[in-house]
Amino acid sequence: MKSVMQRIAARASLAGVLAALVVAAPGAAAVSSAVGKPLQSAAAAAKAGNTGAAIKAVDQARAAAKTDEERRKVAEMAAYVYNRAGQYGKAAAELESIGAPATQLAPLYYQAGQYDKAIAAAKRGGGEGMQVIIAQSYLKTGRSKDAVVAYQNLIRTAGPKPAYLGSLAAAQYKSGDKAGYLATTTKLIKVDSSPERWKALLTNFMQTSMRPEARLASFYLMQQTGAIDRPVDWLDFGKLAIVNNQPGTAVAVLPKAGDLSGDPMSAKLMTAASTRAAPALAAAPKQAANPATALQAGNAFLGAGQYPQAAAAFATAAKTGGTTADQARLYGGIALVKAGNMGAAKAQFAAVDAKSYLKDVADLWALYVSTKG
Repeated sequence: MKSVMQRIAARASLAGVLAALVVAAPGAAAVSSAVGKPLQSAAAAAKAGNTGAAIKAVDQARAAAKTDEERRKVAEMAAYVYNRAGQYGKAAAELESIGAPATQLAPLYYQAGQYDKAIAAAKRGGGEGMQVIIAQSYLKTGRSKDAVVAYQNLIRTAGPKPAYLGSLAAAQYKSGDKAGYLATTTKLIKVDSSPERWKALLTNFMQTSMRPEARLASFYLMQQTGAIDRPVDWLDFGKLAIVNNQPGTAVAVLPKAGDLSGDPMSAKLMTAASTRAAPALAAAPKQAANPATALQAGNAFLGAGQYPQAAAAFATAAKTGGTTADQARLYGGIALVKAGNMGAAKAQFAAVDAKSYLKDVADLWALYVSTKG
């Protein structure tokens, strides 16, 4: 299934590692005045945000350094200055020149975008934080299959934390591992089915290419999980509802996009939806009895919030077979969810053909139902 989690938990996974990174100004030590005074000046300038003056002072101290200890203090101060200036690659290079531990170098190289160096350093460092850097660096460099392995290893040692599951799902998505992605996403939603998690999942899912019927069903799921908070999404939801012969839904959701009076096209959409909704609902009872027209009736009932009637009409439409049947099963399931009949809805989603272009969104709806008991 082409879906989710591309932006993901990268930030959440690395937050603890990077927050713990502190490149401190070197303390007092037995260094000559020729070295010590410019180092003090460098520290003061760096704290004041004057990077140019700080580096100039560091260069002065470096030229005067004679002993290994003095050269070490100069490198530490240089790293401190570069770190405060956001020049993480230069900070890492200074520290690496004096044999700093890999656990200090890896986060700096990651922040600098030097991912190969970050991976190499993190592999020398070991530990959970370093595993995160390795896995996320693989993602950043497009080595998604390596990232899958790295995150699987991390989860085995550190546990199925939501951030790690999210990143694993992203890697599986990018590597084309549909089965793995589905399994991980299921675990993730069962661990954390919050609106925020659904929003992350569905926002990225909606970035994939899909046909209008599938996209509209995805918007319904976004609405169901509280994942819509942008006017443009409500507007797109309404447009798709009209395209898919659900004017009643368009009437309900378009106002959530805000004041449409300043947008002539959106205002016309609202007028069109309002004009079509009542006639569509009036015709629905007769259409619902005929499998050939029951899909249209189900759409009208669904848009009007008459969910039991919609579910019954969609069940009739499903008797036609083929693409229409799968569409009827999917939207029949949605109507049943809205009617509160989760068991019957689950059966409808499961009945969507595995080869159908609607299967991916049906699986997401089934996943939602599974979180409701």
